[in-house]
Amino acid sequence: MSDMQLNVISIAQILLRNEPEESTRSPKLIADKVSLAALTLGLGPGDFDKDAAVAELVRRFSHWVPNDAALSDSAGHEDWFNPSLKKDWRYWQRLQRYLERTMPVSVVEALDRSTDGIIEQLENPAREAPWDRRGLVVGHVQSGKTSSYSALICKAADAGYKIIVVLAGMHNNLRSQTQIRLEESFLGYETSPFREPGNPVGVFFEDRDPDIHPNCATSRDEKGDFNGAAAQKFSVSPEQRPWLFVVKKNKSVLERLLKWMRSNHVANATDPETGRRISTNLPLLVIDDEADNASVDTGEQEFDENGVPDPEHEPKAINSLIRRILATFAKSAYVGYTATPFANVFIHRRAKTKEEGEDLFPRSFIRNLAAPDNYVGPTRVFGLTGPDGERVDGLPLIHAFSDHVTDDGKGWMPPGHDKQHIPMFKGEDALPPSLQAAVRSFLLACATRACRGQRSRHCSMLIHVTRFTAVQNHVRRQVDEYVKRVVQRLSRRIDEAALIAEMREQWERDFVPTHDVVRDAVGEADQLPALPAWEDIERVLPDVAADIVVKTINGSAKDALDYVEKETTGLKVIAIGGDKLARGLTLEGLITSYFVRTTRMYDTLMQMGRWFGYRPGYLDVCRLYTTSDLIRSFGLIADAAEELRQEFDAMVAVGGTPDTYGLKVAAHPSLLVTSPMKMRTAQTVRLSYSGSLTQTIAFPGTKGALQGNLDAAAQLITTMGPPAVTGPEQERPDLPPDRWKRSRVWRDIPAAAVTAFLKSYVTAPGIERANGTVMAEFIEEMNDRGELDLWTVALVAEGKAGSGHPSYTFPGGIEVKDMPTRSSKSTRGFSIGVLTDPADEGIDVGFADWESALGATVAAWEREGNKKRPRPERAGGRALRDLRTREHAGPGHRGLLLLYPLSPWREKDDPIIPDWKLPVIGFAVSFPSSDQEVSVEYKVDHLLWEEQYESAE
Repeated sequence: MSDMQLNVISIAQILLRNEPEESTRSPKLIADKVSLAALTLGLGPGDFDKDAAVAELVRRFSHWVPNDAALSDSAGHEDWFNPSLKKDWRYWQRLQRYLERTMPVSVVEALDRSTDGIIEQLENPAREAPWDRRGLVVGHVQSGKTSSYSALICKAADAGYKIIVVLAGMHNNLRSQTQIRLEESFLGYETSPFREPGNPVGVFFEDRDPDIHPNCATSRDEKGDFNGAAAQKFSVSPEQRPWLFVVKKNKSVLERLLKWMRSNHVANATDPETGRRISTNLPLLVIDDEADNASVDTGEQEFDENGVPDPEHEPKAINSLIRRILATFAKSAYVGYTATPFANVFIHRRAKTKEEGEDLFPRSFIRNLAAPDNYVGPTRVFGLTGPDGERVDGLPLIHAFSDHVTDDGKGWMPPGHDKQHIPMFKGEDALPPSLQAAVRSFLLACATRACRGQRSRHCSMLIHVTRFTAVQNHVRRQVDEYVKRVVQRLSRRIDEAALIAEMREQWERDFVPTHDVVRDAVGEADQLPALPAWEDIERVLPDVAADIVVKTINGSAKDALDYVEKETTGLKVIAIGGDKLARGLTLEGLITSYFVRTTRMYDTLMQMGRWFGYRPGYLDVCRLYTTSDLIRSFGLIADAAEELRQEFDAMVAVGGTPDTYGLKVAAHPSLLVTSPMKMRTAQTVRLSYSGSLTQTIAFPGTKGALQGNLDAAAQLITTMGPPAVTGPEQERPDLPPDRWKRSRVWRDIPAAAVTAFLKSYVTAPGIERANGTVMAEFIEEMNDRGELDLWTVALVAEGKAGSGHPSYTFPGGIEVKDMPTRSSKSTRGFSIGVLTDPADEGIDVGFADWESALGATVAAWEREGNKKRPRPERAGGRALRDLRTREHAGPGHRGLLLLYPLSPWREKDDPIIPDWKLPVIGFAVSFPSSDQEVSVEYKVDHLLWEEQYESAE
């Protein structure tokens, strides 16, 4: 987009800001303001593209952003902030004007509100020392966390924070990328290797006054991290302008920074207790980007019987240095940013040492950033689990493949390969067909964007198939050779007919129908341009292919700078990488992703989802090529993230604190799938099940184990005697009258009968949360505290009549006709996506209570503000679980155990296990919420952990 076009749009957007909200979306009004803006600039009809300007503004004013949600603890905090303070704040005002040149007004206003909420939780920098605030901001992967902390930095500098440290990842490329973005949003100038101001950029052009020129101790250069030699010339005093430090989480770098801060350059006093030099007058703000990565102490600190931490504990290096930097300032604030907060909320609340002081638990606040409605995250891509266990509302952008590995576990990129692996497809030095198709998809997407007038925009493809650099280099060579052959065939017309035919078939089979579906799905959130005609695509393909470069991402700063160097023409890159691409690094204009990763840790996978983010005007041409196992894993991530956010919002509504959120997060099934090292122990994981639904999704593959589980269910049914209820107690007008017609319900069952079943149940091999023995231990711990003494048990047997699946009779003559089915997600053993229907948690609930739970579910939906999701018509699991808390269920709460006698057949006469025709018993346990801080140990076999989930990072 030309500068002139951008100026027209910016002025028109300012003119539209004061119009009533209901009229700003009117294309006619927008067209009138565009004409007025052009007149103001003295432009004629041929000087700019009016239609494109109107379309861009229609898109911008179609956005809305929900409000953030926050948990806070006011201990030690003095209220100080009012929005009226901002009238004289110049760093924020120039950033605000700069952002409004390219972003929707509603998004900038939401950013303003959001960062007001963060800074008010920090301390007034003018307040007398000592004070210390610790917080965590939870965003979405690729959702604009950098914009949030850029705005926060500007506001903190305006308020009077003098030292601002940004911990920018582990690698040079991410540190450099962060430096460049802060040059544009805060500094207003490029930083040279000599730390002198260079060319003006970004916000400089909104306010050129040299008196607000921030200082910077680091540069965009690959070697521009903080170093002692350059620091010798720095001089800091309270009346100076703020200083910015953008540094890696690197031991040597942080040691140099700590040494400089404790020198006379910054420190002005001596701590009488420790003898260390400290600063009593300079307020410090530390922004920790990707705060769950490297910052968390993975060493195990001991606590005595009174909960007092061992003061001699030695934290891991990065964690220790961050805490020492904070301890050097009597006035300090720490704000972590992450999309995966699991590790951070596991930091012990009372962990403390003599040298480092308190650990980094976000005791002051946790804030959930709301994403604009055009954000494309896990739930948008993969959908959510629907009532029948299948995923619904996802986008048709995913292609599954399996040709990277052969049936015998070998092939082009098998799991568990080493750094000597040479990728070969069927014995040839070539790409598998799926990767060839992905590259062609990228070419077609680039061509589409070119036809849509987006030729100068960045376009990227990600290939992430191995963590080994040597293997990445082989892949790069193969991809480069394939692209060169395509370019040659297209530009020199050498055997191009077959290639053109292949690409046209892919266009018509994939791109044309997908465009229609995505256009209908996104609605006003992303005004998709029309799909070009194939003849237009074919015409631009040779030029588009010739522009593509193939490179590996190896962590150097150059990788981050290429986008800046190609800002005018747009970089067209296929990036091959591994762990360097896993966190933080943004691939501008990411369109196509080809992804193979064996790790199953949810937090690691979420961070690797570089394809999440914003895709204005080209979402329909984005594609993700990955394996069916990873599609399933990301689907579970989508469900887990959604439930955790709903849990968070519910806690906000009742005034929860960061401490209590830590307990809630520990209760979620996804948390087992994060590194046990990050959960502060190398041998055990501590689990709480309070407020959670936990279910079996994998089943043992031997007849002996299946028979044992069936016997355990039969013994429980015998112990309980005749059921109290057959089918629903009352018909509900919102549900079919035969809901649960074949199921059975037992009430007031002693906990001992439930724990006996759980202890007898054989869990499938692997690290699974639905471990009966661990759950039984948790229930017994709760019994000791007077909770979960009585249970409701249901045999959920809603098989489809006449399905042909087997029947079975349990003790007491309880017959299950046509056993219920679940689709197996694996060809090896029996593994399913979800066991429970969301409604099943209400099987024992009367109509009045169910209506109350529905009301709570709708209220949570209204607080969330995401009206793109339909108004709930059924009570949610969270609300149904709350019915079993003390005030609803009587003393002691009440648990719900659901038994599922599943069909042993995938399809009729297609047994899961040969010669096994009896039910496969699955179970789910719905635990009410509790304020008891009860957790139990789960022993982890670390060889098994590494086999299933790989390393922590």
